[in-house]
Amino acid sequence: MRRLCLVIVVGIAIVAFLGLAQQAPSTGPYKVLQTAKVGGEGGFDYVYADSDGRTLYIPRKGPEPRVTVFDLDTLKPAGVIEKTSANGAAVDPKSGHGFASSKPVAMWDTKTMQLVKTIDVTGGPDGILFDSFNQRVWVFSHGAPNATVIDSRDGSVIGTVDLGGAPEQAVTDGMGHMYVDIEDKDNIAAVDTKTMTVTAHYDLGGKGSTPAGLGFDVKNHILFVACRQPAPGVMVIMNSQDGKIISTVPLAGGSDGAVFNPKTMEAFSSAANATLTVIKENSPTSFEQEQVLTTMQGGKTLTLDSKTGHILIIAAEYGPPPAPPADAPKDAPKGRGGRGGRAPMLPDSFSIVMVGK
Repeated sequence: MRRLCLVIVVGIAIVAFLGLAQQAPSTGPYKVLQTAKVGGEGGFDYVYADSDGRTLYIPRKGPEPRVTVFDLDTLKPAGVIEKTSANGAAVDPKSGHGFASSKPVAMWDTKTMQLVKTIDVTGGPDGILFDSFNQRVWVFSHGAPNATVIDSRDGSVIGTVDLGGAPEQAVTDGMGHMYVDIEDKDNIAAVDTKTMTVTAHYDLGGKGSTPAGLGFDVKNHILFVACRQPAPGVMVIMNSQDGKIISTVPLAGGSDGAVFNPKTMEAFSSAANATLTVIKENSPTSFEQEQVLTTMQGGKTLTLDSKTGHILIIAAEYGPPPAPPADAPKDAPKGRGGRGGRAPMLPDSFSIVMVGK
């Protein structure tokens, strides 16, 4: 009996070790090429690379809301769109117009960085996506309406769409098909962008939940759905045409963003625990975790520079969270408004992390 117990204990230890090893930082082709500490006050969410215009857009909130603009090659400051409190940004390279998921939505000239107009929308603008198929910008909201569709040529509102839940990241094939993470329903909404209608919901089938990142291999019709649960995270890989789940690959952290690079056939998922998981598509039916790269604590969102293949991640350094008030209930939730509150961002610590080979 004693020997049997020993075998069981050793077996459990081996399984635990393999699980940790699968998530541990690993060697691979990618490394941090540059970390630019650009500073500035205010919170942040999404980052957007305009590969054609060679600019990087980062909305910042706080006492001086703005969209900060950087040179995509040097990471040096290149401009500011003032008085714009937004979560994300997107650009139509053909019309030369940029947009922010603010309320109202800001529209600017990408050459002069001057505001062209503001566009009244309802809901709570969060994510944003430009669809080249018909030159439309989709502004996403967790509350109704889930999506507001804007003509990127003149900034007119074309309509709104009920996506059936709270959207996170979205991707498009540029041919009339869009796919959106529905975070609170654990599915992917398939959308006809010509008619602005939802054609299907692809359920994750219990393989993952709380989808927050989304990458897309357009050529092979493959979606990379980065889920936060089960912890530390999992990439559910599915067919975009019918929602059939092809495979799953573990992630090293709770994803808040994903991209796919068709030139290298790799998907990337960033997490706030300072990890970037790289998944290699060996074939349309074979996938593997290629590398887990250590980036920077808090670096949860990312964008792809399609010209250079660089991944850009934004992050900042934080101090210890404030002590909880003496009268705070022991079972109060941590974080905003709870025990201890949110850890403060250290002054001028905001950084852009460039990853590449």
